[in-house]
Amino acid sequence: MTDVVERLRSFNRTVTERVGALESEFLGRSRPLGESRVLWEIGSEGGVVRDLRRRLGLDSGYMSRMLRSLEAQGLVTVKSSEDDRRVRTAHLTARGRREIAVLDRRAGELARSIVAPLDEKQRAKLADAAETIRRLFEASLIVVEPEPADSADARWCIAQYFDELGRRFEMGFGPTRSIPAAEADMTPPHGVLLIARLRGRPVGCGALKLHPGEPTELKRMWVDPSVRGLGLGRRLLRELEQHAADAGVKTLRLETNGSLAEAIALYRSAGYDEVPAFNDEPYAHHWFEKRLG
Repeated sequence: MTDVVERLRSFNRTVTERVGALESEFLGRSRPLGESRVLWEIGSEGGVVRDLRRRLGLDSGYMSRMLRSLEAQGLVTVKSSEDDRRVRTAHLTARGRREIAVLDRRAGELARSIVAPLDEKQRAKLADAAETIRRLFEASLIVVEPEPADSADARWCIAQYFDELGRRFEMGFGPTRSIPAAEADMTPPHGVLLIARLRGRPVGCGALKLHPGEPTELKRMWVDPSVRGLGLGRRLLRELEQHAADAGVKTLRLETNGSLAEAIALYRSAGYDEVPAFNDEPYAHHWFEKRLG
């Protein structure tokens, strides 16, 4: 871990130097990187300030100071919504849109200056590495936390889970036919529901249904297509296993449909053994079990 941290810190220093993040006038304009990034995030469509702040991971005070600065430069207007005065929206002015065009052009010039000294093989290697790093950084931004099973985000995730099963199962999926995992079943002390969020947006879920003295059921494992390939399914599984172990659970069980090949591969690689059917779930083709150490 120590070696990884030191190498990442070295990488961060090199990148911030090369892209000019340390300069007070980013890309040769009269503002630092943070304000330019806010302009890009507002974009031509504008946005709700609290959503912009959440996507950028900024506290409200810092965001307010940057918006005031951009307003003073004549680049942005910030207004309260007519429907709800508590909601503020930010939009680019005509001058702000022209500034974005300049920033886009100069950002392209910077990127070209980075790759210009490299040969074709090095350019391809850098581009591939940059995409890998971007996705890994994105994975590190995902937050997984317990969630009340009756919250709006929890219900949205479960609805997405049901919709996907309906699309992928050969005969469709009817929640009322399946063995239930009701909201009460995923609420302590009867169980737990975990929600994964990226920049505040729900992108995955997983749950435990506890049975004191008996194996615990793993339920409602779902990952949004936009973040698949980031290892989130494995992370959810690992964190659910930790919750189960903390609760004194010795054995985890789950059942799954044969059409979910990637889920089956995940469970097998995570140490789950296929066992004879232990319930009468009508949509299941495979039953798995894992003893927790």
